[in-house]
Amino acid sequence: MSNIYESAEATLGFISSPCLTKVELRVASRGISDRDALSKPDPCVVLKMQSHGQWFEVDRTEVIRSSSSPVFSKIFLVDYYFEEVQRLRFELHDISSGNNGLRDADFLGAMECTLGQIVSQRKLTKALLKQGNTAGKSSITAMLNMHVFPLKDFFSKSDPFLEIFRMNDDGTESLVHRTETVMNNLSPVWKSFKVSLNTLCSGDHDRELKCTVWDWDSNGKHDFIGEFQTTYKEVRAEQEGKQWECINPKYQMKKKNYRNSGVVTLNHCKIIKMYSFLDYIMGGCQIQFTVAIDFTASNGDPRNSCSLHYIHPYQPNEYLKALVAVGEICQDYDSDKMFPAFGFGALIPPDFKQEASKPVSCVAGIQGVVEAYQNCLPKIQLYGPTNIAPIIQKVASSASEEMHTKEAMEYFILLILTDGVITDMADTREAIVHASHLPMSVIIVGVGNADFTDMQILDGDDGILRSPKGEPVLRDIVQFVPFKDFKHASPAALAKSVLAEVPNQVVDYYNAKGIKPKCMSDYESTRTFSP
Repeated sequence: MSNIYESAEATLGFISSPCLTKVELRVASRGISDRDALSKPDPCVVLKMQSHGQWFEVDRTEVIRSSSSPVFSKIFLVDYYFEEVQRLRFELHDISSGNNGLRDADFLGAMECTLGQIVSQRKLTKALLKQGNTAGKSSITAMLNMHVFPLKDFFSKSDPFLEIFRMNDDGTESLVHRTETVMNNLSPVWKSFKVSLNTLCSGDHDRELKCTVWDWDSNGKHDFIGEFQTTYKEVRAEQEGKQWECINPKYQMKKKNYRNSGVVTLNHCKIIKMYSFLDYIMGGCQIQFTVAIDFTASNGDPRNSCSLHYIHPYQPNEYLKALVAVGEICQDYDSDKMFPAFGFGALIPPDFKQEASKPVSCVAGIQGVVEAYQNCLPKIQLYGPTNIAPIIQKVASSASEEMHTKEAMEYFILLILTDGVITDMADTREAIVHASHLPMSVIIVGVGNADFTDMQILDGDDGILRSPKGEPVLRDIVQFVPFKDFKHASPAALAKSVLAEVPNQVVDYYNAKGIKPKCMSDYESTRTFSP
């Protein structure tokens, strides 16, 4: 799952607005037990936050291979409310090699605390607990963020990686970024990466940055190659082609003719203004909301009170609860509030033939969708199969037209409500991979008590979704949740869970395309107002 919080320039690690403060958190762990005598763990930390008694994943760190005392470079950006008790849970998992998902990972333990504890103490260390007991000597520390290469091993070439640290006002260091390891190479070229100015230097252009180069070792005891110091101001001034000598102080003292342990060259530096979700919304971007409802026979006869489609006079069914919870938020970002509503899996009167992605109607407002849904139930025959690829393709067709305008004016959200695992998984994967190139997101809510394990593959949280031909999604656009996880929670909790990733998906799409939000003046001059 991706982190939806925006990065911005600020100082002291806080990003403030009149009603909100964001804090940056870093994590490290010590004393993790080895798997066995020959292998060390590959740890990853998952951050969860409690809401209405349930834990929801906020984000997770990178996986660090072969390390019993990892320091993670991932920055968690979390909304901070002084007036609320915000319970956090840091879960440590051992991710098996070749798999970055949690499904097959070993759970090593967890640490729970409140965000207020971390904010007040700046640095909080607690023992890991597993099934109520301490997990050996393992601990997790949560910290508040304050604000080409020659050197040979004795027998082989180096396996270098680089770490960038921000020097804090109190003399401590905060890891900003760790590159990948380039194996068996004396002149590595590391991949480009993005980092916010706040994370890099707390908005202080003259703040010292320490860059350290290591020779990776499989036992976790990496060999120090050398280091150098710079500032964001210096990097920005030079931009490209700047070189720094990497110095190893021990060799500098011992060797008379020592010059350096290599030279690091800045190949490319680009300063990008990152627009926020609000920038695009304020620039006139509309959320085009579409809903698709499962009318397959597995839902049960709507006239029977046990049916998932049963219309109770006083209690909305799960389809209606999910529809209203998500739709009421999305409709605020659509000026005409006309929503296409689709049904799938039904036989349609008068001849009761099946039509793929048959539109129930294009209706006004969420209440209009509710009424259209209730009105069509007595007229149709529930049937099958559970095919959702045609509906994704239908919305993708509209999104494709918007993409060619090269403007940030319409972003499409498709809400699919279904009671079971889909029967066209291969076609659906193909459709999602295609849609990941378009301005659209897909939300799938599993209604009822079916086993939705196989649906999790579409979410992409446990690995990259690929088409049957092996093509990966360009970006993660699918969010799947089973409604039963929210049966006893408020509608707001469901909406928050399924819509949490949407702002980041909108921003990721337009930023990747280099599409800027329209200025308010441009938007107002082209907008047509209804009487």
